[in-house]
Amino acid sequence: MLKLIDTGAVLFPTKGDGRPREKKFRADLQTEFVAFPSIIDDVFTADGTAQIRSLFNEDIFDFSKPSTLLQRLVKQSSDEESIILDIFAGSGTTAQAVLEQNLADGGNRRFILVQLPEPTDRKDYTTIASITKERVRRVSKKLATEQAGKLQLEAAPDLGFRVYKLAESNFKPWNAKVSDAKALGEQMQLHVHHVLEGRTEQDLFAEILLKSGFMLTASVLVVELGEREPATRNTSTRNALTAYDVNHGELLVCLAQPLTHAALKAMAARKPQRAVCLDAGFTDNDQLKANAVQLFKGKGVVFKTV
Repeated sequence: MLKLIDTGAVLFPTKGDGRPREKKFRADLQTEFVAFPSIIDDVFTADGTAQIRSLFNEDIFDFSKPSTLLQRLVKQSSDEESIILDIFAGSGTTAQAVLEQNLADGGNRRFILVQLPEPTDRKDYTTIASITKERVRRVSKKLATEQAGKLQLEAAPDLGFRVYKLAESNFKPWNAKVSDAKALGEQMQLHVHHVLEGRTEQDLFAEILLKSGFMLTASVLVVELGEREPATRNTSTRNALTAYDVNHGELLVCLAQPLTHAALKAMAARKPQRAVCLDAGFTDNDQLKANAVQLFKGKGVVFKTV
């Protein structure tokens, strides 16, 4: 205290009922945002309940935190490029707070919500996680509608999100400890089609992305490679073959079945650093696979199949 007084950093009151205050210099401040008071008396739990009711038109979640409170926390504790993590997402209030603060100050904050699929007693939303996802969808739609009629001087904010669930691998595991000839033969037969049933292309891509060393937030662009071969001679429908371009050419993933020489040629022409295709995409066509290996090698591309 004596040091502060000696350096002129204490403001003494001119009246008897005042109190000394420490002088703060702008150059020493980490932020100009004014800290919260010890007691917040203008935000209430009922506000959170009202927000949920307005989004779902019913009371679907008890004691939801008001987004206005979390928005204040986000504003004070983050910058415009921060990632906000909520490991007990509940109804998804944090997501709403981040999206609303981004709209308020033009920020590009992102959120990560973690919520266990705890069961509810409802038939429409059977888990808390399903309520979380639906709230983020509805908030995004609401904010997009509100912004639609306003003049956008800058790029529109990103109101989208991705959902991932922790699950076992999409590929059947290989048991390296099998030594019996019969069991080994059975295991090899199982791996003729080694992708588990019911897994989608997005499931496979997410796993390949992670195992290739990329984050789930990596930039992904869907590119067209050509057209699929008709299923039969009588089929005239031709759908485009697509691939996933990760981080602008660091990785190119094509999960099409079957693959065509034209599609492989189009992939190689893009000259990615690495390329990955499904082994099943070659449909036992060893010549096509051998040609693909040479095609990518000629372009200096590391090529793998899974």
